[in-house]
Amino acid sequence: MGRYLCFFILMLATATILNGQTADPKSSNQEVKKTPEEKKPPMFGITFSGFVKTDIFFDSRQTVSAREGHFLLFPENEKLDAEGADINAKASYNFLSIQTRVAGSISGPDALGAKTSAYIEAEFFGNINPNINTFRLRHAWIKLAWPKAELLTGQWWHPMFVPECSPGTVSFNTGAPFVVFSRNPQIKFTRSFGKIKIMATLLSQVDFVSDGPDGPNAKYLRNSVLPESNLTIQFAIKNAAKGTEFLIGAGINYQLLTPRLSTVVTLKEAYDEVDTVTNKIAHHDAITATYKTNSTSSAMAYNLYTKIQLQKLTFKLGAEYGGNNNAYNMLGGYAVKSVMDATKNMVDYANIRSFAAWVDIQTNGKRWQPGLFAGYGKNLGAEQDIKGPLYARGSNIDYAYRVSPRLVFNVQKLRLAAEVEYTAAAYGKTNGEGTVYDAKEIGNLRFLIGVYYFF
Repeated sequence: MGRYLCFFILMLATATILNGQTADPKSSNQEVKKTPEEKKPPMFGITFSGFVKTDIFFDSRQTVSAREGHFLLFPENEKLDAEGADINAKASYNFLSIQTRVAGSISGPDALGAKTSAYIEAEFFGNINPNINTFRLRHAWIKLAWPKAELLTGQWWHPMFVPECSPGTVSFNTGAPFVVFSRNPQIKFTRSFGKIKIMATLLSQVDFVSDGPDGPNAKYLRNSVLPESNLTIQFAIKNAAKGTEFLIGAGINYQLLTPRLSTVVTLKEAYDEVDTVTNKIAHHDAITATYKTNSTSSAMAYNLYTKIQLQKLTFKLGAEYGGNNNAYNMLGGYAVKSVMDATKNMVDYANIRSFAAWVDIQTNGKRWQPGLFAGYGKNLGAEQDIKGPLYARGSNIDYAYRVSPRLVFNVQKLRLAAEVEYTAAAYGKTNGEGTVYDAKEIGNLRFLIGVYYFF
């Protein structure tokens, strides 16, 4: 396997030497740049676009992932058999075309003094594992655009995922779990002040949801009545003639969950009783009492990002700290902190905090685009003792990191892309504060080839 990695690094070095042309960078999740004639939408109507994509990948061990390994987060922990052999140390492969995508950009007449537009995008990824290969909605929004303001309503990226400053990985995970990855129904208002934009967003959940006593579900946020809220400020300078850009932004996010609407207390355990006369067994069910509860779990999150696009290179960096990052496909979540009233099983909660940072570098060639992504995530635990249970992703992971070099080749509407992705997670034991100790690194090496055809 080492010689394949050396060969891939050699390809990257060769492509860097060959690369001398300048163009706008192309994310692996975006279309190849179109000519002005191709991009120009009709005055009113819909313009279709998208791509057909096949992913071919190999993993050196079993992984924590979605859709038959397609959306990879981190390697599975060791699972030892009776003789001490690791059951999860087994390689696998897959071919999938479920990321194939179609989008429609809709234009129409002005309304309320604003230019109107809409957008819809879908793919064959399915919204849960059993529904793989089924058509699912990715984005669907309506936008009203005034000279200095915009109002977007519909489903779009979470504000802490910034499309113009996101990793250009070949892998569909786009850097998760080190990058916020979530799409949410939302109402987003943007106000421009020259080169500065201020964005305020209210959000709900649908596909990317919080965990809780009844498993992953959007009801924990919905039952809190208060929508998830985000405020972001962004500064950008762009020189289209020179092909350069500088972008920097920061945001603050608030989330309130109501994990339970009621509690159940067992007053008398179930038991079996033998009738001494008939010798038959009579079963008696447990006697329980149900109580209404309104205990909530609140969390703040903060993110910072920047993009520096030069004529030949583009640098992107980002970081995020959150009290409960579970719904964003990152480490973290929350847990039961204490029992406030044992007679009614009333509890309160504490957040399992986490931090992540990443960097992405790529060249801006028209054909050859070598690139590199690196990310690191850390479980920071709770600020106090917890009793459990934990509703968190990777609660037994101390830290994780990823390094993934890539090479993208574009010709006309065809793209061939290769990526080597090494992801490691340090698994250990979780203590009373939600932090992890006695951790051992477990690594997975993924070889990925993506074949795209854009339309």
